[in-house]
Amino acid sequence: MDASMSGEALAAYRRSLLANTCGNVLEIGFGTGLNLPFYPETVTKLTAVDNNSGARAIAARRIQRTPHRFEIESQTLSGESLPMADETFDCAVSTWTLCSIKNASQALQEIRRVLKPGGRFFFVEHGLSDNPKVQVWQNRLNPIQRVVGDGCNFNRDIRQLVERQFSQVDIETFPEPSLPAVAGYFYKGIAVK
Repeated sequence: MDASMSGEALAAYRRSLLANTCGNVLEIGFGTGLNLPFYPETVTKLTAVDNNSGARAIAARRIQRTPHRFEIESQTLSGESLPMADETFDCAVSTWTLCSIKNASQALQEIRRVLKPGGRFFFVEHGLSDNPKVQVWQNRLNPIQRVVGDGCNFNRDIRQLVERQFSQVDIETFPEPSLPAVAGYFYKGIAVK
């Protein structure tokens, strides 16, 4: 997963998405830490959450070799059940993670709960295309994708999931030309609590 998610096309999305994060930040789906180099100096603390303990060793090496000026706390746990207190974080981040969380709605409820009033949720995800012909293939291939992609779903309507939890959502949707249509329909945005 680290190799497939670390190309320049995806790095450009990470860079632009994370540029305005600040303060105390929660990242769900930290994985191997690919977002780490793109956090700005305005971040004071990063709480990195992921339920894949196998990615933790790669993440630890990346944390050691990536310059950062903020505290990092790494926890192996699910985004569906966060032990943090209500209204703890200034920002939350999810990059290509909501596709693989078993109960993405529950994870988004938790993100909303732990954000301070006015806190922002930054996300870039892939999901259900707006093209009906692509949707047919996303639905057909999804059972296979879930097995080979570690629970990843091609056909989640990310806009709908986010808008159920946040009333103020600024989102753009588009196909990523460097990826196959079935896996490359992106949702990028910011939701405010």
